[in-house]
Amino acid sequence: MAGRACNVCSHPDRAEIDRALSHPNRVFARIAEKYGVSDDSVRAHHKNHLLPEMREKLALDLNLKEVDVLEEMRGLFQKMKARLEWADDTDNWQAIRAFHSEARQDLELLAKLLGELDERPQFNLHISPEWLELRAVILGALEPHPDAARAVLGAIEGVSNGNASG
Repeated sequence: MAGRACNVCSHPDRAEIDRALSHPNRVFARIAEKYGVSDDSVRAHHKNHLLPEMREKLALDLNLKEVDVLEEMRGLFQKMKARLEWADDTDNWQAIRAFHSEARQDLELLAKLLGELDERPQFNLHISPEWLELRAVILGALEPHPDAARAVLGAIEGVSNGNASG
């Protein structure tokens, strides 16, 4: 709804909510529940108010203007990788787990920054042999009716491509 005030911006605990939203492992629903606002309000605030405001603050910070984020991320990854190798050499399993987790997160972020990580949802469509057999039986029964067979085949292909109509 246009012109409606943001429930999070006007919330008395906005600074705490913003800090919670800035955490990389944030869970919108938990933040919403903790501060008594809707999940949609928290998500909308994060998208429309928190990020632009943070970008503006960062743009004005002279110390950060010269930071090469990609290079810094590469450096962090290399440090974590070196620490992981050290932990591996000492057989310190607790340290290995910790450094492995950090190195994996750094590598994942680096891949995102480089555009090498496809985060789009992936779907694996499995067509069972039973379905293929049923399809053949249906099309076989429709063989004397070519127009109907084409219509049924078109509908089946539409559904399998995610274009169901009804």
